[in-house]
Amino acid sequence: MTITHRDNDEILGRAELDDIEAILSVSNQDLDEVEHAVKDNADAIFTWDYSLARPQLRKLYEKAKTGQWNASTDLPWDTEVDLEQVVTADQAAMMAGLSPDHYAGTIVEKWDDKKWLEFGIDQRRWTLSQFLHGEQGALLCTAKITETVPWYDAKLYASTQVMDEARHVEVFSRYIDEKLGGSFQVNAHLKMLLDDIIQDSRWDMTYLGMQVMVEGLALAAFGYMHQLTEEPLLKQLLRYVMSDEARHVAFGVLSLREVYEGMTDAEMKERQEFAYEAAVRMRDRFLSQEVWERHGVNPRDVVPLVLSDPTREMFQQMLFAKIVPNCKKLGLLDRNDSWLRHRFEEMGVIQFEHLEDTGEEYLKFELGADAVPA
Repeated sequence: MTITHRDNDEILGRAELDDIEAILSVSNQDLDEVEHAVKDNADAIFTWDYSLARPQLRKLYEKAKTGQWNASTDLPWDTEVDLEQVVTADQAAMMAGLSPDHYAGTIVEKWDDKKWLEFGIDQRRWTLSQFLHGEQGALLCTAKITETVPWYDAKLYASTQVMDEARHVEVFSRYIDEKLGGSFQVNAHLKMLLDDIIQDSRWDMTYLGMQVMVEGLALAAFGYMHQLTEEPLLKQLLRYVMSDEARHVAFGVLSLREVYEGMTDAEMKERQEFAYEAAVRMRDRFLSQEVWERHGVNPRDVVPLVLSDPTREMFQQMLFAKIVPNCKKLGLLDRNDSWLRHRFEEMGVIQFEHLEDTGEEYLKFELGADAVPA
């Protein structure tokens, strides 16, 4: 039986991966929105089988119980953060390899150091705001997994992740409020992805969308910022959050591997397409169109340059350092004539497939470990 995949038009709503007009046409229409309702199409599943059937998930559960930390008392919230100094240092590190002529011909060419600093501060606010919104998405998705997964061991672990995610929402919200002095609304691409994950009735799709894709990208993004910044409070905050996130991604990998081994090619096709759509939506959201707009720049003038910026390209690729090996571990890369492998090749991220998957790597992220994996 030949399995036919949908094309980009059907999956992404556009034919070309880098169609700037299509990417930028997705934007938030209600910037004052406070509440957002999404239909949760799923059954809550009771299980009366309380036997220990999945030792790896029980091990993860035990690790989660001993890995809890208190956001109020374990982080030095009295740390003074000189935002201008921090952003200046981080910008210098990020733009070290960028040609001064890269933005020639655009309004950005005329920006002085002061204007770049103002942009950098808003970029930091925007980035951490998207982390915050993604963590709330994870909070809701893990509560849903607790209800919908049919395995006792998985319900136990998922319940610990609900607490983890509440803590993450707490720390990012507090840092943005107390140290950055302002936040950004959720990016439209991220919002669409979170809506899709919540709306899907299949419990394994919640796992795939949140635990493997969104949390996998978050783990890589947190790691990148942790390496980049020297701001001590943010650095410690990210280190604590990463210790949790690695367990969360492992939870998805350990659970889905068992499920996907028994799926048909047709069922796997749907998972491959969903993983690809999630990957592209997450990549699109990092183009920061809301920040450019706030600073009087038409994103259409600069986003193509952002995509070709070598420092940005490296960052975009590193975001998939956890996702690609985990998709390989789950068999998603090479089922159905390696369809997802080819999509990741087109995105320029397939080089990460041989890195260690998070199914075991999470132990290296535990608090007290000597070094965080790159």
